[in-house]
Amino acid sequence: MTNRIKSLLDRTFDKEQAKFRRDVDWKPLLERFVAEGIGDEARARIGLEEMLKAETPAFMDGERLAFLRTVRQIPDLHTDAEMDARRAAGTAFGEKGVVFNLTADFGPTIRDGLGARLGEIDARLAKCRAEGDAEGVDFLENARLSVEAVLGLVDRYRVEAERRGLAEIAATLAHVPLNGARTFHEALQSLRILHYAMWCEGEYHCGLGRIDQYLFPYYEADIKAGRLTDESALEELEEFFIACNRDSDLYIGVQQGDNGQSVMLGGVTREGKSAFNDLSRLCLKACGELKLVDPKINLRVDKTTPLEIYELGTALTAKGLGFPQYANDDVVIPALQRWGYELEDARDYSVAACWEFLVPGCGMDINNIDAVSFVGALDAALKILTQRHKDTACSFDDVKREFFAEIQRRADALVKKYAHVEILPGPFVSVISTDCIKKARDISKGAKYNNFGIHGTGIAVAVDSLASVRELVFEKKLVALEELVKLLDTDFAGRPDVLAAAKAAPKMGNADARADDLAKELIAFWGHAFDGKRNDRGGIFRPGTGSAMYYIWHTRDVQASADGRLKGQPFSANYAPSLDVPVKGPVSVVRSFTEPDLGQVCNGGPLTIEIHDSAFAMPDGVGKVANLVKFFIERGGHQMQINTINRDTLLDAQAHPERHRHLIVRVWGWSGYFIELDKCFQDQIIKRVEL
Repeated sequence: MTNRIKSLLDRTFDKEQAKFRRDVDWKPLLERFVAEGIGDEARARIGLEEMLKAETPAFMDGERLAFLRTVRQIPDLHTDAEMDARRAAGTAFGEKGVVFNLTADFGPTIRDGLGARLGEIDARLAKCRAEGDAEGVDFLENARLSVEAVLGLVDRYRVEAERRGLAEIAATLAHVPLNGARTFHEALQSLRILHYAMWCEGEYHCGLGRIDQYLFPYYEADIKAGRLTDESALEELEEFFIACNRDSDLYIGVQQGDNGQSVMLGGVTREGKSAFNDLSRLCLKACGELKLVDPKINLRVDKTTPLEIYELGTALTAKGLGFPQYANDDVVIPALQRWGYELEDARDYSVAACWEFLVPGCGMDINNIDAVSFVGALDAALKILTQRHKDTACSFDDVKREFFAEIQRRADALVKKYAHVEILPGPFVSVISTDCIKKARDISKGAKYNNFGIHGTGIAVAVDSLASVRELVFEKKLVALEELVKLLDTDFAGRPDVLAAAKAAPKMGNADARADDLAKELIAFWGHAFDGKRNDRGGIFRPGTGSAMYYIWHTRDVQASADGRLKGQPFSANYAPSLDVPVKGPVSVVRSFTEPDLGQVCNGGPLTIEIHDSAFAMPDGVGKVANLVKFFIERGGHQMQINTINRDTLLDAQAHPERHRHLIVRVWGWSGYFIELDKCFQDQIIKRVEL
């Protein structure tokens, strides 16, 4: 790391950039929108225009890549009353209702420049006017003005850079992003501006996609021409990665750090050839040196991936970054094909924000539109059975049937809930997305793929609870089903023997077929719960094994569970053993969690494993963990992330946060600074490593 990068890193981490920020009252703008009845497309464009007008060109000493946020707030484009009225009329929205959780098609615009996009807009606009396509005209006019607004801020930055004598920055901004990038440096600057503008337009959880693919031609050309060396290329990349952290505290999320700035490395090309390259290696090296939470690294691998690449990834894990997150091409690509993705697109997959798979540029999938609580479904099923069988006996098969029936009812309810979904426009992001200009339609109206992703939460808790019900009620007959249901409402009050037996029952994560076979049944059912169902945007429903924040939220809706989990205790995050389960070790966890066919539930949702940091104290630590990941992939695992943490360190960080400003943990599909998390999330992470 050069002295310049070290200085930028330290000052960015210390939030020196905050000195440039100010607050803007956007209330008059929102009142204007309402009073004048301005349409959605125009609101998005005007909001971006006003946001960029309010921005002040600012530079940090020593930087070569410009652009940082100086206005803290993004304008609200609709009032709560307006949104509530739409919902009351039968419209559903994903989260805030805007375009979010996606990756734009950055590569072509970096290559061609926004000037080329303007030319395409003008040609298509003339055709729309001739054909009387009013909707197309509305979109394209607002898209053009949005691009002009972005270029206007670029020019203001250029002028200010010239005034300050920042000749290199001024020269770069004189060329990009209006024109196509010619060098690696220009490509990085163009990407920084395009990504920055998306956030200013109101999009959030904006991924960066496969940067080692679309930036590689510039890197390769500069290396061959002698314009860059390995060292200077690393310096360029590290500055870009630092820039990703400069405004991240202004990006919305459930928690600080939950911002979707993910990149995907490796895998295969659209033609099916190996895609891991020298820039992939450089990205891993840059992350290892900087030790920042952004960008979050994802690494695509398969059965043919050399162990050396796993070791490069594991070296980052050893540093406590919580990434890379691994994705298995052998599972994911065929899964996407089964769901209707064309082969070339499936090969080009990335992640939306955390771990939900999507195809950059042509995917407007809402990958986390909702979730089904398996623990809640089992709780409801048990209550239904006790009412139905007051005077008659029921079997464990009855329990499973009712459990699956309740899952199906909840899945069907979500299909009904999202019968009509709208997305608010994003004219600028549409310009840098595939075919929106060609179709003369905003990406909010739909893209090539428009699927909805549904999380399945509490998988291990539900499986463990099923195993416990079978053993306690039907095999050992320690307690009747009706009494067990009552005990769950009282945290097993008065029956410590039942609680002890529940905790001792078979558990997922120990390579125990008594639990794992139930997991296979559950995953198989969940994988087909939405078969034949389509949304009104022409897409399907994709089930997954992720949890997002629901592993905390869904616990508010259930009492204790039959596995011995007490009321209020969180589920495990994503696809992982229950928190109170003493597992035999990571190998047994991998064996258990790769028993099901995970290709049916590939919306995303990684196996999440915690490893004590002492595992890397030995010289062969990296190699052993790399082999564990390889073992997971070879057994058909779909996605994996590893946390390297120490319980004592976490407890000290809770007590003395000032000592642990740099402590990074993996939360549910993203890495964040431990001391910035709410206590409920901190406690859940500590609980993961107590056993």
